[in-house]
Amino acid sequence: MIPSPTAVQPFDLHPTAGALGAEITGVDLAAELPESTLTSLRQALAEYQVIVFRDQPLTPEQQRRLATYFGPLQAHPAYPTPPGVPEVSILEHTAEKPSLIEAWHTDMTFMQQPPLGSILQGCILPARGGDTLWASQFAAYEALSAPLRSLLDGLRAEHDFSFGFKESLALPGGRERLAKAVADNPPVTHPVVRTHPETGRKALFVNPLFTTRILGLTRPESDALLAFLFRHAIQDEFTYRLRWAPHTVAFWDNRSTMHKPVNDHGLQHRRMQRVVVGGDRPR
Repeated sequence: MIPSPTAVQPFDLHPTAGALGAEITGVDLAAELPESTLTSLRQALAEYQVIVFRDQPLTPEQQRRLATYFGPLQAHPAYPTPPGVPEVSILEHTAEKPSLIEAWHTDMTFMQQPPLGSILQGCILPARGGDTLWASQFAAYEALSAPLRSLLDGLRAEHDFSFGFKESLALPGGRERLAKAVADNPPVTHPVVRTHPETGRKALFVNPLFTTRILGLTRPESDALLAFLFRHAIQDEFTYRLRWAPHTVAFWDNRSTMHKPVNDHGLQHRRMQRVVVGGDRPR
């Protein structure tokens, strides 16, 4: 466990839930940030897993610059982008274009090097509904029995882009639109439990959207174990729920969390702006 940044941080931090989550005030994300602030933000992200900032209207260019402080950027192959800023994805849902992602997931685990984290800004938000949930996979792993942790520590699982985007691929023209993404992202394998490179804590690293099977097990064994882990990993005591407001920015650690949108806003318009920070190969 890294030391708490409370004593050195150049901002105010307020934990929001038992397992993860904190709101931060006293930082202007649109400004150039000094290294002391960045160091404290990195510590806060690793410890609290989701850090939230309110009233931070960022242009796509500013959001991209913010993300570059934390690592190289990763473009997503399936989402539109603002003009001239291909690293920023637009996640937009309307009455004519409802969300197709309902499952808990960890972003882009279909890649050999999934993201370190994602920075998401609320741009157009419904009057009610449209929250986001996160679940700590540190807490989920640590709550398992010692024999089960020992078993999982030696296993690997397959993650597949096509499985995660099967609904988009089934839409008219979807397979043609996503043909390059499918070709560029064949199935990959990752450890079922990964070790966080900064804290040394272990986290579950499987998710219902992209994880298809556990290697070395029979299909019934794999299906049963994954079903158990997916249920276990999202228990209430492991979660944090964010109520968005315009220009709220959430930065989450993709190495140790799952998340999901709460699609309860019906026909209301929801538009988000996301940039993804590249990560390392899970170990």
